[in-house]
Amino acid sequence: MDDHASWPTGRLLLVAARLVEREWNAVLAERGLTHAGFLTLNALDDGPRTQRELAARTYVEEQTIRPVLDRLERNGHISRERDPVDRRRVMVTRTPRGERTYTALLAGDSAERIISDRVEDPETLRAELIRLISGIRGQ
Repeated sequence: MDDHASWPTGRLLLVAARLVEREWNAVLAERGLTHAGFLTLNALDDGPRTQRELAARTYVEEQTIRPVLDRLERNGHISRERDPVDRRRVMVTRTPRGERTYTALLAGDSAERIISDRVEDPETLRAELIRLISGIRGQ
């Protein structure tokens, strides 16, 4: 067994993130989603978006989001339609199935429980992670 107390903080953060992601991916797989697919459904909270907007909101390149959208569409979680105002743009929308799946995942609060069931003060951890991310991004 590794002595986690001797690990550098960066390694602890990286390993913790991977372990949480592994558990979360198992929850998502039960619903036919990947982590990237869930993030994309989340990015559609404010309504339809273009592929470019979704890539920006999920912090990936446009070409990276395309296969995610293809899979979501194949599984009936999203639809893609031409923008009636600008026919060059394709708008991505959550379908009723995508909405149900996304809502069920939020209602179960599985992602939060993976963490909150294992740490003493999840709100402080959350606040510090937000501060770390904002600091690194220069905000």
